[in-house]
Amino acid sequence: WYQRRVRVMVSISEDQCANENKAVVKEEIMSYEAKCALTIPIAKPLATRKLSKKLYKCCKLAIKAKSVRRGTKEVGKSLRKGEKGFVIIAGDISPIDVISHFPVLCEEHKVPYVYVPARSDLGAAIGSNTPCSVLLITKGDDYKDKYKECIKGIKRAA
Repeated sequence: WYQRRVRVMVSISEDQCANENKAVVKEEIMSYEAKCALTIPIAKPLATRKLSKKLYKCCKLAIKAKSVRRGTKEVGKSLRKGEKGFVIIAGDISPIDVISHFPVLCEEHKVPYVYVPARSDLGAAIGSNTPCSVLLITKGDDYKDKYKECIKGIKRAA
């Protein structure tokens, strides 16, 4: 449910259809390795495939408990005010300047952070049709076991 679909344009050769200049649109699901290849150079620590799935599940539970801050402005404001939790940053953001200040901000406030390969997956994990670049997950009672697992995984990745 959180895999990014990519549209690939494949043109039909002139031999196959001489009169028509059409293109066939084919959807294919990108693999984790292909998504990792598209990440920005500063995307470290990058979550493993297993950790990414745990993070997406935790996001899904946290959004039900309404303990998620999403977007660069909201997350930045929450970190400056002193909210605690962990930060998930998408690794395929362009331009890099949009999120380049978050690792420093997280380290100043002693908040663990991790990068995931694709922002569309991050958006899908919180049930949104639009991609999401940054999430702050705060601790909640409904999902504290998943939260602790994610914190341990992030600290191992760092």
